[in-house]
Amino acid sequence: MIFDWHAGPITRTTPLDKNYRNTQKVRQFLTGECGASFTFDRAFMAWIKSGEPLTMGEVADEWTRTHR
Repeated sequence: MIFDWHAGPITRTTPLDKNYRNTQKVRQFLTGECGASFTFDRAFMAWIKSGEPLTMGEVADEWTRTHR
């Protein structure tokens, strides 16, 4: 089943799949997890799309670790 990155429920346990997209809903989730200073940058985007199995919680944790 393909996850809908525009309308599906995003939680810390949501796994990234090959259809992952940086949607408004993803931005809202990451802003809620990481704070108002959250932004995407090229290096972070490359890390997300590296193909490593990740959850959205791990994505939020990595941003916090590398941007604080």
